[in-house]
Amino acid sequence: MMSKLKKRSGCQVIISCWWLVIFLLLSTPPASADLLVLSYHETDHALDRRRDFKAMAVDTSELAKQFSWLKEHGDVSVSIDDLLAAQRGEHPLPDKAVLLTFDDGYRGMYQQVYPLLRAFDFHAVLALVGRWQETPLAKNVLYGSDLVPRNYFLRWDEIREMVNSGRVEVASHSYDLHNGIYANPQGNSQPAAVARRYTTKTGHYESDAQYRQRIRDDLQRNSDLIALKTGVRPRVMVWPYGAYNRATVDIARDVGMPITLTLEDQKVDIKNLGSVGRLLIGHGSNLENFVWQINNHNKPRVEPVRVMHLDLDYVYDPDPEQQGKNLGKLLDRVKAMGVNTVYLQAFADPDGDGNTDALYFPNRHLPVRADLFNRVAWQLRTRAGVKVYAWLPVLAYDLPPDHPLAKVRVTASSSRKPGTESYRRLSPFNQQALRFVGDIYEDLAKHAHFDGLIFHDDAYLDDYEDASQWALSTYQQQWKLPADIKAIRDNPELFKRWSLRKTEALALWTDALTERARLYRPRIKTARNMYAAVIMNPEAETWFSQSMEIFLKHYDYTAVMAMPYMEKAKHPEAWLRKLVERIAMIPGALDKTVFELQSVDWRSGKPVDGATLARQMRLLQHNGVINFGYYPDDFILGRPAIEAIRPVISLKLTSEEN
Repeated sequence: MMSKLKKRSGCQVIISCWWLVIFLLLSTPPASADLLVLSYHETDHALDRRRDFKAMAVDTSELAKQFSWLKEHGDVSVSIDDLLAAQRGEHPLPDKAVLLTFDDGYRGMYQQVYPLLRAFDFHAVLALVGRWQETPLAKNVLYGSDLVPRNYFLRWDEIREMVNSGRVEVASHSYDLHNGIYANPQGNSQPAAVARRYTTKTGHYESDAQYRQRIRDDLQRNSDLIALKTGVRPRVMVWPYGAYNRATVDIARDVGMPITLTLEDQKVDIKNLGSVGRLLIGHGSNLENFVWQINNHNKPRVEPVRVMHLDLDYVYDPDPEQQGKNLGKLLDRVKAMGVNTVYLQAFADPDGDGNTDALYFPNRHLPVRADLFNRVAWQLRTRAGVKVYAWLPVLAYDLPPDHPLAKVRVTASSSRKPGTESYRRLSPFNQQALRFVGDIYEDLAKHAHFDGLIFHDDAYLDDYEDASQWALSTYQQQWKLPADIKAIRDNPELFKRWSLRKTEALALWTDALTERARLYRPRIKTARNMYAAVIMNPEAETWFSQSMEIFLKHYDYTAVMAMPYMEKAKHPEAWLRKLVERIAMIPGALDKTVFELQSVDWRSGKPVDGATLARQMRLLQHNGVINFGYYPDDFILGRPAIEAIRPVISLKLTSEEN
């Protein structure tokens, strides 16, 4: 009898455990949801509007067609309550959930959109700008640089009616961040939510504390206004221009808005609603365009990368007038070349030794040669329409002898031949050095808009490095290796393990730098320079602590230095074909590799002929390469010749070329 009772009790325990597992599976929300978030603005044919009003508008009849298409194809309009319930695990979102959002608070929302919401039984989020709403009815609203009638925007009684219907939830679009502020000494206006205000009278930027307080005050003011006028505090923050960072997301959450909406087309993670991407429905969108966007959103987009790698040292001039002329030449040349990406130097290296003497942006550690990077990067993005990757060293920072980290250097074991070090590098095994370099990357992200980071070729350790005290301690205490490089080198198994761990350690170091930058530029991509020798000779991985397989895991792109003259190749084109062949053998590597050709033969100091460079680019293309560029570009002297390489590198064909 006792054994039967025990057996029955055991069965009950097993059944109870299964029910617990099932309960947990059912109650845990999925990591991502099939949620489509659409971003609209104004409707065209809104009453009493000028036809030249510059709002991003969709014709009302086209909006009705789009709503009808969603309904017919089984899409289900969801509310913010539905999102939060799904996040808590109370109930999942429907299979084809769609969240409709309308920015800026135009009056067409009440006159045209609201009747359509009722007709289709849809819900929507309405994002309001407090400053515009508080403008008296008899006055004009400052809309960008234009003055438009206040009547173009919603009245509070109209907003309350929509809120009380249960179909519309009011979100904050900031009180007064839907504008630009001065963000550098040259007077560039940049999105107020993410730019550091520069005051020309004092010549200073706002501090971290001042920046955060400005954002907090603005979000709190708009939240209070909406609560006063509608009786409900906003739970959603919609970032003006889609511009946000982790600091602003944290502030929005503290103010009571755990959901924030961006303008990035990305899959929604229901567990993380702090930055929800949206699909922007553009001006004049018709049903055909709308359906194409819906069917193609969130699909991987393979866009060729064409790069000009530029030295900011050539733009800099102590004479502001000449510096402005240099920048004008640079912008004209980039536009004419037709590339889509620029790797832009952010550090000063006037002596050309690769070590950082100063920086081109405000920072807490090194001299500022000129506050120039933000201006040039912004002009490249807005006037030339290219993506800008900030080019910064990883370890090679030239510090004065009295600096606390001056002696925290990569050193080699005594068995290495003296005089072979090309960069003076901080040891990547010292935590103070990591904080120092991380501060620099974070300061760059605070003060400049850019799309990615390109890590310099100083991120290497040869097969005799690092023999510093911090490295030897890491080998012994963390890696369980001898604290003696000779002992490691003498043992093939230990040498292989040591080399791999160093390669991984450098990748983790750059990951830490990326995370510091992503505090203020959360969507940046990464690329890292790699020596071609690592590809051409498998043994070279131990000479540089670099590996294509490891790079593929850590970076969006690997920028291989496809420079045959630097590598002393007897037959440059045969060498390039072999390089491509080796990379193509690694699964996935070709799509994530940018081949950087050299436009100068540094052995002779002479430029590579434009026709030769163009021929090398065609060779790369004929062998399956889609991503390539060159370094350096001499925009002052016009080398390489645009007419020679533009037909090969350009992604913007003219009508004549078509």
